[in-house]
Amino acid sequence: MNTNPVKILSVDDELDLEDLFTQYFRRKIRKGEYEFTFVHDGLEALQTLLAHPDIDIILSDINMPEMDGLTLLAKINEMRNPALKCIMVSAYGDMENIRTAMNEGAFDFTTKPINLTDLERTIEKAVAQIQFIKKAQLEHSQLESIRSDLHVAQEIQQTILPKNFHPFPKLDTLEIYAHMNAAQYVGGDFYDFFPIDDCRLGFVIADVSGKGVPAAIFMAISRTVIRAIALTEKSAAECMARANTILCGESVNDMFVTAFYGILNVRNGLMLYCNAGHNLPLLLRGSGEISWVPKTGDLVLGAYPNMPYHEQTLQFEPGDSLLLYTDGVTEAQNKAREFYGNDRLIKACRHLPGSKPEAIIHAVSENLQAFTKGAEQSDDITMLAIKVRNEE
Repeated sequence: MNTNPVKILSVDDELDLEDLFTQYFRRKIRKGEYEFTFVHDGLEALQTLLAHPDIDIILSDINMPEMDGLTLLAKINEMRNPALKCIMVSAYGDMENIRTAMNEGAFDFTTKPINLTDLERTIEKAVAQIQFIKKAQLEHSQLESIRSDLHVAQEIQQTILPKNFHPFPKLDTLEIYAHMNAAQYVGGDFYDFFPIDDCRLGFVIADVSGKGVPAAIFMAISRTVIRAIALTEKSAAECMARANTILCGESVNDMFVTAFYGILNVRNGLMLYCNAGHNLPLLLRGSGEISWVPKTGDLVLGAYPNMPYHEQTLQFEPGDSLLLYTDGVTEAQNKAREFYGNDRLIKACRHLPGSKPEAIIHAVSENLQAFTKGAEQSDDITMLAIKVRNEE
């Protein structure tokens, strides 16, 4: 039962209706189920509606002085309140006006002399529809609030991803670019890069299991943990091991993170890296050769505590590029439910060795969009590209 009374405005120039309604509905009035307000013409009704916009039902006579019921109905329609229901009252022989009222949006009608039992059923029917509409309006309002919160969360998530692609402003031997496109408002993918000292760059790409808000929260935790450790840890393997220990304690609902973490010496091109269950990056040699970066054989972060992690080295030559990506790229599907896959990714990169990182990512993105051809994006898509520039 409603906790608030149903507020009913009776608009009729017959003064005896007030006593009739008050007497008949006395039990519901005493219980706080119904609350009646009585006015005697359309103008007074409009003034009352303006003063009390929470009125639910209007019982309006059609034939009244000052402003008749049909004019009042037209004014009420201008308010565009679907939860406000009008029940029209008129003589039985006034069917033309009653039909006009129904065509103009009246909820129902009753005829004089009023059958109070029938009127009660009509009011109950209106109340049921009003409650349904108000519930839908509340749910819509809640959804709009959630949508607004998600927009803010989306903006916050984008701000924590680095956008300054010049981590070493005084060095011209390195180029870097990255992009993240969430499947929902917020996502579980992230990329990050940061100077560790004056010649070493730490960089990471990662993918949290799941999607949406839970993944986004765990994404923020994972990024913070990895960056904090990386700034003081010289070993890529040890960085992943320490991050795994912390994330195992933070993980809920069996969430985990795949991650590739590299430490690149921007002066000599030597990279240390550890791959914690992530997709294999592509190495685009300046000579035109394309190959997968070898695995380190390590498991995801946040799932198995006390696991050892390993690292390998990779030597960049001038003109070499590295493309890192999440599985939203290779597992993207077209409308025929075919996967983009590794082969298409390599084919898309065949003409890209020597290109700038931004051009590499844009080219792969365009190739991916051409493949999916408007199919719904089912996973976050993130790419990070690094290039060691040719020596002058």
